[in-house]
Amino acid sequence: MIATAIAFYLFAAITVASGFMVIAARNPVHSVLFLILAFFNAAALFVLMGAEFLALILVIVYVGAVAVLFLFVVMMLDVDFSELREGFLQYLPVGALVGIILLIELLLVLGSWLISPEAVGVAAAPTPAIADVDNTRALGRIVYTQYVYLFQAAGMILLVAMIGAIVLTLRHKPNVKRQVIRDQVARTREQAVENRKVEPGQGL
Repeated sequence: MIATAIAFYLFAAITVASGFMVIAARNPVHSVLFLILAFFNAAALFVLMGAEFLALILVIVYVGAVAVLFLFVVMMLDVDFSELREGFLQYLPVGALVGIILLIELLLVLGSWLISPEAVGVAAAPTPAIADVDNTRALGRIVYTQYVYLFQAAGMILLVAMIGAIVLTLRHKPNVKRQVIRDQVARTREQAVENRKVEPGQGL
């Protein structure tokens, strides 16, 4: 029990510190690396709670795909971060107002939050009603039966967000030559092939 508590506080402290460094690091590559560290420690917390399926999903999906994608995008894009920081003071009052509101809400939640005496006993069980099955099956039964409509709605929201991100980042440059299939198919041999007689020792 003592070892579990020590591991919980260790992983939780590293997770909070990594989350803070994600927004505090000046280098965006370092921010992504701290985000990956936060994901790994959050997965360790899931393992301590008995939710090993969620821990594996967090590592495989977020660390293996999303965070690595962020890392490659940040490293490949030529972003002028000095230009992005120029408008920091302009948005500081609005950001401070939103931060104060979130802080007040967190204080209200923490002030009225109580630990249930039964929470410790059922922490490692999937759910009290279906505790005879493993964690993965219990999660599947809940998601695809009781919360199936909410699950589908979340999928639709993610799909719309993905399409919106693609549309917003799709830029058409006027002077770029693009491939037109119908023009290529309609070309004749006389238009595509030109016979030229090259003298010896001369280039085209």
